[in-house]
Amino acid sequence: MDGTPTPAKLVIVSGRSGSGKSTALHVLEDAGFYCIDNLPALLLPELIEQARESDGIANKRMAVSIDARNMAGHLSRFGDILRMLPQDLLTEVIYLDADDATLIRRFSETRRKHPLSNRNTSLNEAIAAERTLLAAIAERAALTIDTSALSPHDLRELVGRTVAVETDGSMVILFESFGFKHGIPIYADMVFDLRCLPNPHWNPALRRLSGLDEDVAHFLDEQPEVGEMLADITAYLDRWLPRFARSSRSYVTVALGCTGGQHRSVYMCEQLERHFRDLFPGVQVRHRDLAGNRQN
Repeated sequence: MDGTPTPAKLVIVSGRSGSGKSTALHVLEDAGFYCIDNLPALLLPELIEQARESDGIANKRMAVSIDARNMAGHLSRFGDILRMLPQDLLTEVIYLDADDATLIRRFSETRRKHPLSNRNTSLNEAIAAERTLLAAIAERAALTIDTSALSPHDLRELVGRTVAVETDGSMVILFESFGFKHGIPIYADMVFDLRCLPNPHWNPALRRLSGLDEDVAHFLDEQPEVGEMLADITAYLDRWLPRFARSSRSYVTVALGCTGGQHRSVYMCEQLERHFRDLFPGVQVRHRDLAGNRQN
């Protein structure tokens, strides 16, 4: 850090009921955010004004949850409400969602009542109506997270590595390795398939190692195809990541996959992290399916 004060930050967490908003808000609270759940959207400008006048809150990062329990007329004016906020306030909207079948299953398992359901509105109808009510928020999201296939642990880790990170407003870039046999990360913005590259798995001496080990890295360094793939991906990202940053994009997840997520994808993520960490301050790496990291 160069000693420049971190700008004030407001994170607005929204999404359909059962998508994981409470989990995300708890992660932010643990990270030092001043959090408020179920804030009436129209009170947001007043909240920020009062926070700036309060010595106890003014210098803290803040997070509020706005959901479908708001008045429909207020939700439809969400864009106008955002424009009422101070221009120097770093404001990010995070929207969580899941497919309808997953939301129905989660409500059935917890036996909770959907906030929009009643004697005349079924759970299915309430879930569908909620999508329409929150459309004005969803379309302004800096980060949309589909939690359909995410465990609570996965969601906490994802929010902790992206939204909760303290930055100066720079774009957060996450390089994530994964194995195709475990599924593609549904929240990835870009996906690169490395399965055409030579696989260290077929070398018995390397099979139990990972792309973090020197022997595996040496093996891959010697393969011309690996160098060509790395050069092509690096050139692509060198050209386009700055344009994402200039478009006020807050988060980008670049996922690189091989068969099992152990060798090639891990190695490639490490190489890209080394290249880009000096170009962007918010670069991170995660190895989703590496032995010991995978959550069942």
